[in-house]
Amino acid sequence: MKGARSFATSWPVAEKLCEASMEQPSPPGGPFSATSASFQDAVRTLNSLQTNASYLAEVKRRRGDLQTQLETMKLYLARSGLQVEDLDQLNIIHVTGTKGKGSTCAFTERILRNYGLKTGFFSSPHLVQVRERIRINGQPISPEHFTKHFWRLYHRLEETKDSSSCVSMPAYFRFLTLMAFHVFLQEKVDLAVVEVGIGGAYDCTNIIRKPVVCGVSSLGIDHTSLLGDTMEKIAWQKGGIFKHGVPAFTVPQPDGPLAVLRERAEQISCPLYLCPPLEALEEGEPPLTLGLEGEHQRANAALALQLARCWLQRKDHQGIGELKASRPSLLCQLPLAPVFQPTSHMRHGLRDTEWPGRTQTLRRGPLTWYLDGAHTSSSVQACVRWFRQALHRRPKSGPEVPEVRVLLFNSTGDRDPAPLLKLLRPCQFDYAVFCPNLTEVSSTDNADQQNFMVTLDQVLLRCLEHQQHWSRLDEEAASPDLWSTPGPEAGGPASLLLAPRLPHAHGTSSLVFRLHPGQA
Repeated sequence: MKGARSFATSWPVAEKLCEASMEQPSPPGGPFSATSASFQDAVRTLNSLQTNASYLAEVKRRRGDLQTQLETMKLYLARSGLQVEDLDQLNIIHVTGTKGKGSTCAFTERILRNYGLKTGFFSSPHLVQVRERIRINGQPISPEHFTKHFWRLYHRLEETKDSSSCVSMPAYFRFLTLMAFHVFLQEKVDLAVVEVGIGGAYDCTNIIRKPVVCGVSSLGIDHTSLLGDTMEKIAWQKGGIFKHGVPAFTVPQPDGPLAVLRERAEQISCPLYLCPPLEALEEGEPPLTLGLEGEHQRANAALALQLARCWLQRKDHQGIGELKASRPSLLCQLPLAPVFQPTSHMRHGLRDTEWPGRTQTLRRGPLTWYLDGAHTSSSVQACVRWFRQALHRRPKSGPEVPEVRVLLFNSTGDRDPAPLLKLLRPCQFDYAVFCPNLTEVSSTDNADQQNFMVTLDQVLLRCLEHQQHWSRLDEEAASPDLWSTPGPEAGGPASLLLAPRLPHAHGTSSLVFRLHPGQA
């Protein structure tokens, strides 16, 4: 399709519900040999620790005392040969949030790497290969490195299991968290940036007892079955990573959740600061260039600058940016974080940050892909604004080159796709393709893409549900464009998120990607 542009809104989001679950027994047949096993063998064995769908449903019905989940994680850490005190050596930056925590971590890691520091970075989910979750100096650990560390940890846990219990292995996300700690310690990193899996208070990363600094990115509604169904309940969970005497930073939040974060911080004497907008740091300076596209990334960059500067300050580094005399006048519930002049290391770090699958534009011949992992209503709003503004700014093709817009959509878990699709509808796609969580179908049996948490039938049924939602929206063709900007003479409300209206008026055909039974 010459001149086609495609837009993917969500990659396979590897669910991390297992950190709030009981653990799985070892896979039948015993472990592979550490000397002969390949990277794919390691990933297949890791995948056997994924929690299947029926088991997850049972866990949700009887979650019990969540505090015991952290105690269990500490026991796994001890069985692996480490104590929680050992993690203090990692000089950790611990980041939670609903939206933008991964981007914030990526900005932070890149800034600090520019200071000549050796960095570790633990994130989730992965985009293509699971080894992306554990990075040294910005690079995923190699397949050989992953394989070596995986089997070392796996066999250590096998050797130390309780003979009276059938439970020997932590579930998928817990195992990777343990493995990341081991890798970072062996690599002797100067610092580790650790992204929370889900929530914060009971997330398995929260065995970290002495981070150098903590951050909370934008909050929203997600994972309600585990975190609660209001922003305030979710904020309580996120604030669970705060530690006594450890500075923490957050971006502007709605009043209710912000009050909860403040109360959580006050209860344990955690100094919590509100990040000033990026404009305050740019005042009188050249504008900052971000390596990640989208207006919403400015809040993530503002948080990353504060986290990086605080880390450098607490570790007695020089060249952390001079304080500015002027401070923005903001009415807020929290003290304002420092307004400073970003250093060249900080500027270059923000500019050079790469985080695939997040507001990413890829050009491949006649195709342009606009990729993002938005999976909440507010993040899809930000994603659509970025997409439409990107189309508005792009070079115009000649009239002889027809443009075709294709939506490639996937969502996982228990999220309701209807509100997400409704926000996408005004983008006026020519085709909508609803696909499963598979990046390829081949005879190579890529273990990185295996997901035992849902059956193939469930995946395909979800694709059909997406198509049905889209078809219903298609029938409402007369609905107003929520994204259009009324002129001043209209006297109407401001647009949902200021973005140019797209002059594109095609009908939409929707398709469902099906797997042949032999390809499953």
